[in-house]
Amino acid sequence: MMNIIDFQKKKQSGSKISMVTCYDYTSARMLVETSVDCILVGDSAAMIMHGHKNTLSATVEMMQYHVAAVSRGVNDKKFIIGDMPFASYRKSFTDNITAAQLLMQAGAHAIKLEGAAGNQDFIKHVTQSGIPVMGHIGLTPQLMYMLGGLKVQGKTQSSAERLKEDALMLQEAGCFAIVIEGVPASLGRELTRLLTVPTIGVGAGPDTDGQVLVLQDLLGLTADFKPKFVKAFIDGQAQYKEGVEAYIKAVNLGEFPTDEHCY
Repeated sequence: MMNIIDFQKKKQSGSKISMVTCYDYTSARMLVETSVDCILVGDSAAMIMHGHKNTLSATVEMMQYHVAAVSRGVNDKKFIIGDMPFASYRKSFTDNITAAQLLMQAGAHAIKLEGAAGNQDFIKHVTQSGIPVMGHIGLTPQLMYMLGGLKVQGKTQSSAERLKEDALMLQEAGCFAIVIEGVPASLGRELTRLLTVPTIGVGAGPDTDGQVLVLQDLLGLTADFKPKFVKAFIDGQAQYKEGVEAYIKAVNLGEFPTDEHCY
């Protein structure tokens, strides 16, 4: 299993970091059999698993539940990052550290939070308390209303400079890696060269130190959601339907169950 030191080693060696989201035990059991480097239990669970329209509906309890399920499936064979949900790290230090503690005790090996300004003291506090932190800048979905929607960030020189300041701020605060989402590829490259900690891109071009995608997106299970940065590596939705239809046909024809499936 990777640890935070391995993230740094990968950046230094030029080896790419692969990260996918996961929210449940069954998927975690399958991911254990792959060579993926790490798993993000993202607050996108609110959308993917619960059908909410955005990530703002995620709660600490929801994230704790999904982290625990993934942890049981992974069984300490993959590095797990648990997302801190909306506003859970912008309260009192007591509430903030309690939220982080719950995710770690559920089975996460690190937490991730969005944004830089205003988070530095908390990041320093939790890292000094033994909790590794992954940062997240650029298109930060929890701040969608402040950003005017889910739009590409860093397109102007001034906004690009602000993102560079944010990245350095997170690095200085103690983040071991930083997710960069929804920025021009050229800026993703600049940020990766600027930082000494690894960057993991999603819609940030090919030159970041790693990439992350939602598992259901890369498996082609979300045909109605096709942003530019997503690639479906198989047509999972079609295969899913084919499997179910094959079962229904076998039941209707009396071909299932056969003797081999009977006691």
